[in-house]
Amino acid sequence: MFLLFEEAGKFLAGRVLSQTDTSAQVELDSGKRVKVKAANILITFDKPAPADLLAAARGVSEDIELDMAWEFAPEQEFGFADLAREYFSDKATLEQQVGALISLFEAPHYFRRAGKGRFRKASADVLAQALAAIEKKKLVQQQIDAWVAELAAGRCPEPVREQLYKILFKPDKNAPEYKAVVEASRATHLAPLDLLQKAGAIDSPYQFHWRRFLFEHFPKGTGFPDVQAPPIKDDLPLAGVQAFSIDDSATTEIDDALSVLGLGSGQVTVGIHIAAPGLAVQPGDPVDNLGRARLSTVYMPGYKLTMLPDAVVQAYTLQEGRDCPAVSLYVTFNEDTLAIEHTETRLERVPIVANLRHDQLDAVITAQWLADAGGATDTDLSPGVPAVPGLRVQLSFLHRLATHLKAQREVVRGKPENFTRPDYNFRLLRDGSGEPDGNEQVEITVRQRGAPLDLVVSEAMILANSHWGSWMAELGVPAIYRSQASLAPGIKVRMGTKALPHAGIGVKSYAWSTSPLRRYTDLVNQWQIIACARHGKTAALVAPFKPKDAELFAIISGFDAAYGAYGAFQGAIERFWTLRYLTQNNIQELVGALFKDNLVRAESLPLVLPVVGAQGLPRGARLRVRLGAVDTIALDVTGSVIERLDAPTGDGAPAPDAAVSDDDSDDEVVVGPLAIAVDLDEPAAAAAPGGDNQAS
Repeated sequence: MFLLFEEAGKFLAGRVLSQTDTSAQVELDSGKRVKVKAANILITFDKPAPADLLAAARGVSEDIELDMAWEFAPEQEFGFADLAREYFSDKATLEQQVGALISLFEAPHYFRRAGKGRFRKASADVLAQALAAIEKKKLVQQQIDAWVAELAAGRCPEPVREQLYKILFKPDKNAPEYKAVVEASRATHLAPLDLLQKAGAIDSPYQFHWRRFLFEHFPKGTGFPDVQAPPIKDDLPLAGVQAFSIDDSATTEIDDALSVLGLGSGQVTVGIHIAAPGLAVQPGDPVDNLGRARLSTVYMPGYKLTMLPDAVVQAYTLQEGRDCPAVSLYVTFNEDTLAIEHTETRLERVPIVANLRHDQLDAVITAQWLADAGGATDTDLSPGVPAVPGLRVQLSFLHRLATHLKAQREVVRGKPENFTRPDYNFRLLRDGSGEPDGNEQVEITVRQRGAPLDLVVSEAMILANSHWGSWMAELGVPAIYRSQASLAPGIKVRMGTKALPHAGIGVKSYAWSTSPLRRYTDLVNQWQIIACARHGKTAALVAPFKPKDAELFAIISGFDAAYGAYGAFQGAIERFWTLRYLTQNNIQELVGALFKDNLVRAESLPLVLPVVGAQGLPRGARLRVRLGAVDTIALDVTGSVIERLDAPTGDGAPAPDAAVSDDDSDDEVVVGPLAIAVDLDEPAAAAAPGGDNQAS
């Protein structure tokens, strides 16, 4: 005796070995023995053999016209044998009955299953909708097949091109465009990015990277609504100083300026003046909402997306020739020992007499130029240096002070800051200032870390950020801090609301406060500092953000994510322009030092690349490398070792002249290739991004 039964949506048949009221032991043709519940047994029969029955029934089911079967089916619930007798004859054979069962089971749009071989036919309306959906699915599949053929032939259908970034980076796996790319990738054995590139979907590598970034982080575009910069209504006193800023020429958001008073008196007061949008912009107002949405300025060579609209920036920037509202920190030093004797924070208007520019002055204002400033007069200035009264002697003192402050931090830090690598400036040679198109000639120049002007500004900002961070903590006013528990490998800088030490910088607390036009965290901290300046010991009661404020934690979380993404994009697009520099200048070889594993860092370019033949060499080994093909879409270039330029030490240690700096271990370098989201299986103290010369 044989049984036909259902198991996991399949119909099986086999010989009965034993049977009870609740189950049966059945042996399948394969020899496998299974236990079948009585509820799953549909037919008991003596002949034909199970395999013959199922084969014959399958043939019968393929000949059944479902429309006719639906017409013949009774309105009430029925069994498969009932339909077989209606469709074939009242003496329907076993093969016809089982064939009807298979057809009914495989046509859920015609017949709804009611349990153990019983069914109920769908209503006419439901059937019509189901058939329309099946026809639509069939047409969609035909369209997918057509797109697959086009992609395989090296042509990109326009609908696929329009969905390029969504397909690659945020795919809807049910979308036909995505399915076409997946099927074409499988058929051609090409990675999705390679497939689309070959099909001509990517006509500009630069636009590919730029549009991808906008797709992920600015899906609604980069424009700002029409908002007005609120005026500062405070009646601020005018500071008795002559302040100057130091930035790059491309900087429009001038956040900080410096002043010096009392040279030669034994006590020198250094003013650190920060633009004060926090005096006008308030939490929750339209300008704040714009800053909260963007969180930071986005920097890239030749272009940037500012955190705030330019009209708002220009209302508060420290522009030369104006008396600008500012939050000022005055620090009085002993002129001989440089010990701090007094500090004071004021809200005031500050006369800005000059906006100095790094790129125009670094070659002139050198350490030696500053050291020779002892006998300088107001008119004793070099060509190109603005004729600001007393500028040279002020810069000389500030450089001496910065060197002292840096040395003090290094004592706390436990070791010197050994930044031997240069910073690089990217300049696109073009007319106009709009978005680059990727075809511009790029010029890459070097600015050594720790150049005098850079050191002056960075140490002044570290002083302000650390002082204000500690001051807010003393007054019980919460703020957003950056901290680092130690310099041990793997210990990263964290953001939080507690005033904890920053081991990488060597200060007991550190709150970003000096770039309120460029970073939202700094604007938040400025609101808290303003409350401290106005209310002193009662500031915690009136500050916009209170202790354990959930909003502060939300801001930290959002800022961390956005700032990380912006920094990663800046690194990627700078790598793009570096690769373009290689091709534009036909550079086929370069010299570099082994960074780690098989990665080599170029000596004269901001480039890290994997190099064949570098494995097993000591870290810091100096190598001449032959470059391979450049891929500006995958941001990839490889190399191979031509020769080693330094003498092996024989003990596996870096050669004595190897340029290995303390900060190598914390580098996050872009080395390609580009990561793509399509799934074919179903499917410590360094310059901030964009040349912001304040410590991290």
